[in-house]
Amino acid sequence: MASAVEHRFVEVNGVRLHIAEQGQGPLVLLLHGFPECWYSWRHQFGPLAEAGYRVVAPDQRGYARSEQPDDIAAYSMLHLTGDVVALIHALGESSAVVVGHDWGAPVAWTTAMLRPDAVRGVAGLSVPPTPRGPVAPLPALRSLLGDGFYQQYFQEPGVADAELARDPAATFRSLLVMASGDSPLTDPPRPWVIPEGGTLMDTLPEPEQLPGWLDKGDIDTFVREYAHHGERAFTGGLNWYRNIDRNWELLAPFQGRGIDVPALYVAGDRDLVRSFPGADKLLSSLERTAPKLHRSVTLPGCGHWTQQERPEEVNSALVEFLGELDARG
Repeated sequence: MASAVEHRFVEVNGVRLHIAEQGQGPLVLLLHGFPECWYSWRHQFGPLAEAGYRVVAPDQRGYARSEQPDDIAAYSMLHLTGDVVALIHALGESSAVVVGHDWGAPVAWTTAMLRPDAVRGVAGLSVPPTPRGPVAPLPALRSLLGDGFYQQYFQEPGVADAELARDPAATFRSLLVMASGDSPLTDPPRPWVIPEGGTLMDTLPEPEQLPGWLDKGDIDTFVREYAHHGERAFTGGLNWYRNIDRNWELLAPFQGRGIDVPALYVAGDRDLVRSFPGADKLLSSLERTAPKLHRSVTLPGCGHWTQQERPEEVNSALVEFLGELDARG
């Protein structure tokens, strides 16, 4: 039987990160998204550890129990991928399989692109690999979806931060249900847009009940994990969005570079990400962006919170992918 999940802190690149870990064997890093933390992987620790892997899920820079740098510029993709590589080395390894969901997926894909020597395999949940485009992302999105698209709304420091932190329990309940496969907003998926003159929370009604994959104990845990930063509970994660155009600038030298390591993609067919402009082209070009793609898995009826909504299917896909990597040596 695998050991219990253990918690500790590791310093990488001058930032103190909280990590949760379980098991022994080849290293598998699990990278969460927004607004989440290590607990988003609660259903993956045991099965992956039982399959013979050392599973480590950090609270990424700015989230939950990890340190939250004040400077918005400290949350660029180069900082985030640097954290992953430094964490691999801090854990005594030279390489790892890196799995990411939501924002964690771009971090995983980009780390694999930039440092294939440190990533022996990569898996992305929800967000497919997104090659750098010819123009900065936010102006392009604004022209298509307006100023109310949530990624635009998140740009002004302090605004979304205060709304989300006012009642963290309500925030987690509403966000997790709204973007799930159990939400009417994902049937069919459509972009998250805040109407002119409205507020973020206007678009996040309190759910009448929680779906079967989420309970009050889960909400309480997310709230508790985020309590450390008080009124700035969500600021670290929001600062990732505030670097979207800066990331486009910083990654200019890697224009046209693909992903050279074995890859896996898993997503729900009711994921809001599918409604983003250009998402259909990204999904249809997976094998061009990641030529060593092992599988692309679509989960019917599943929304955005892939590994929480459909843990058994996700675990099965991950264990099979990891086994294939091990068989290749």
